Amino acid sequence: MSMPSKSLSKIVMMATVCASVLFQSGVAGAQDARTPREAVISVAGKGEASVAPDMAMLSLAVVRNAKTADAALAANNAAMKGVLASLRNAGVADRDLQTSNFSVQPQYRQQEPKNGVMPPPEVVGYEVSNMVTVRVRDLAKLGGLLDSSIKLGVNQGGQISFTNDKTDGVLSDARKAAVADAMEKAKTLAEAAGVKLGRVIEITEATPFVMPEPMMRMAAPKAQNDSVPIASGENSYSVTVNVTFALEQ
Repeated sequence: MSMPSKSLSKIVMMATVCASVLFQSGVAGAQDARTPREAVISVAGKGEASVAPDMAMLSLAVVRNAKTADAALAANNAAMKGVLASLRNAGVADRDLQTSNFSVQPQYRQQEPKNGVMPPPEVVGYEVSNMVTVRVRDLAKLGGLLDSSIKLGVNQGGQISFTNDKTDGVLSDARKAAVADAMEKAKTLAEAAGVKLGRVIEITEATPFVMPEPMMRMAAPKAQNDSVPIASGENSYSVTVNVTFALEQ
């Protein structure tokens, strides 16, 4: 049985196209094999820069206990209102005050076993905790804010982290130091290999990292105004860059 001429023509055309593609691929592969790969060197550079903090994040919590949840909540609300009012009077803006945690927890007491059976714990009261995060932009006021807050009823928290409102300048210095470090490493490696360092092909940067100083210094002598003594130290910002250079023989 003979194949129709149209079907035969299609088969011949497809075979021709496939052969052409395979031939071109082979030619391209042969050309790639003849093209020498560019010699490169990749290094990582690290740079650090430090700056005094200009802002602090302060966590303050009011915790109150009572026999009923309503009584514990009322006592907590009264104390926290006084704390917030004091902070506002000291110049802290509303945008820098944020409730970060609030909880109402029953307090239990385990009863003695009776006839070898352990009864369920008994609810003997409730604890209400309200925590506020304060952004302090004037570090000179930090010790006084802590002191007044504690006197008004803050009885938990006190965690402090120092940070910087604007980091563009210090990060720019860290980036420059990181690139300089990468350049120095690349030059050393190139000299050791007996080759010459060429143009920069690629630069990538890892996420900058901040290394804050310890949060508080509790053992420092009392300040003259009797406020809590604070040591802010410096924040160090670290940047890592990966740089790829071409090598010249």
